[in-house]
Parts: sequence; structure tokens; C-alpha cells
Amino acid sequence: MINIITINENFLKLQKSYLFSKINKKINEFQKSNTHIKIINLGIGDVTLPIIKAACDAMKNAVQEMEIKDTFHGYGPEKGYDFLREKISQNDYLKKGIKIDKNEIFISDGAKCDTANLTELFSINNKVAITDPVYPVYLDTNVMAGRSGIYNETLDKYENIIYLPCKKENNFEPSLPDEIPDIIYICSPNNPTGTVLSKEQLKKWVDYAIKNKSIILFDSAYEAFISEDNIPHSIYEVEGAKDVAIEFRSFSKTAGFTGIRCSYTVIPYNLKGYTNDGKEISISELWNRRQCTKFNGVSYITQRGAEATYSEEGERQIKEKIDYYKENRRIDKKCIIQ
Repeated sequence: MINIITINENFLKLQKSYLFSKINKKINEFQKSNTHIKIINLGIGDVTLPIIKAACDAMKNAVQEMEIKDTFHGYGPEKGYDFLREKISQNDYLKKGIKIDKNEIFISDGAKCDTANLTELFSINNKVAITDPVYPVYLDTNVMAGRSGIYNETLDKYENIIYLPCKKENNFEPSLPDEIPDIIYICSPNNPTGTVLSKEQLKKWVDYAIKNKSIILFDSAYEAFISEDNIPHSIYEVEGAKDVAIEFRSFSKTAGFTGIRCSYTVIPYNLKGYTNDGKEISISELWNRRQCTKFNGVSYITQRGAEATYSEEGERQIKEKIDYYKENRRIDKKCIIQ
């Protein structure tokens, strides 16, 4: 018998190309025959303004440190350097009255990577709930892992996935599902609808997760664009969330790090998963073990740049850029309404 190498056939369930690759292909084809038209690409959530000066200056200084023996940095801690995690703990959480210890924070090279890689910690038998429409990474990575059935072209849905419709008819707010999921993806502000969830709306999901021993994967990559005072920037503003939620944050949308790659994930000490015989297991410890094995950390240079975004000058410069994007959004909305 001839020995053969077999593949993970779950990959064959995926659609032929990644959504954003498909969008870019269509744009490029259109541009070739319409060279006189300037295209505003609203596909992938990239930025158009350069990185803030404070971050660039910090990274330049860090580069210079790397050529001096006494200040050179090789492998850094897998969780990230203390100088950045302490800034995150203080500025993104404690200032909002949320106590997040620096050791509950994991620096990574992108929220996309973390939302995908975290699925490794959970059994393929777990039931997954996602909003519809959805950021494609949530769905595709669970298909790859084997948590879905086959794709139904007629329904434009995968079997064994719980879809949470976010349509005009329900004001783009996902409703609690009848079938209980183990893993729930929530993105606020939502990608791609832009909808935000109030504290009361998030509390329903937190209470639901507590009751059913589910885990919420909360993506708040666009939190810096929240304008309303009564909208949470973090799910941990909701009582009980530390028991059931993992939060993802990104420097890509706030500081323009889409090409630099830096983000962080918060996994509270309280968050537990379970073995088949019901034994509690720390999700934070599992993720730390996974990262130590598969990840060598974000570069020192990048993390110094991220740290600079929390300086007084860095925060001012970020606000100017975000205000610029918000004005673009206002103009887009006005044009659509007209």
C-alpha cells in the first residue's frame, strides 16, 4: 500500500477565496478598465493616514537602542513587555474604573490572529454563535477547526453554526438564540454594520453567558470611534463580564498600526473552561501556554511605538486622526442618505 499525506478536509468546506481577497480582485479588475476613476476602498478596514509622530519617534529611538550592546533587546516576554502592559492596564481600564491586572493582558501581532488562534483552546464539539453579517475570520477559522457542517449555497450559511441576524428589521442588534452556544462572538462597534451595543444590551449577553456557562469573544477593535457617552468601550464595564468574556483590542484602528501589527487580548483570571469530566481550567493559563509554545512575542521596537500612543502627545495626535475619520464617516452617511 502506498503511503499518502492526508489534509485537513475542513479547509475544503471554505468558500474558494477569503472575502477581502475577493473584494480586492474585483477592485483591481474594475480599475484596469476605469483608470480615470479614483476608488474609495471600503472593503478591508485599512487606514489612510500615516502613523502618529509620537509612535514613529519612539520606534526610531528603539531602533537606535538595538545597535547598542547595553540596550539591545532579543526575545522579549511572550505576554509582552511590562512597560506596555502597565500602560494598557492604567489607561484603557483603570481610568474607566475597571481593574485589569497587567498579567491578564497579552500583547500580540494582531486582533485578527488572536480571534483566530484562541479557537485552539476549545473543543471542536463546542457550538459557535456569530453575528450575521460578520467579520469573516470568526466564521472561517471555526470552519477550518471542524466546528461547522457543510456550506449551504441556497441559504448562504454553514450547518452547525448558530447565526445571529443583524438586519435593519431588528435594528442590527443580535438577539439571544434559542439554541445555547458555547462560544459567542460579539463585535462592538460591529464590523461590518457599525452598530454599537449599550451597556444594557451587553448585560443581557453577559447574564446569558453566565447562566449557560458560555464564553463571549468580544472584539472591540473599533472602540476608539465610539462617540456616545452611554456606550461601553469595554465589555468589562458590565458587571460579571470578567467571568465569561475575553476582550480583543487593536492599535491598528486607533494608531494606524495596520502595517506595524500590534494588539492585545485580555483574559481575566476568573475565566474558566471545563474538561469533559467537569474540572475547571484557567483559560488564561492555557492561552499563556499556547503563546509560549507558538509565539515569540511582538518586537521591542513595535511595543515602544505602542507605548507612545498613551503619552499626552500621542493621545492628542490619535484624537486628531480619529476625528478626521469620523468626519469622513459623517460625509459618507450624508451622501448615502441623499
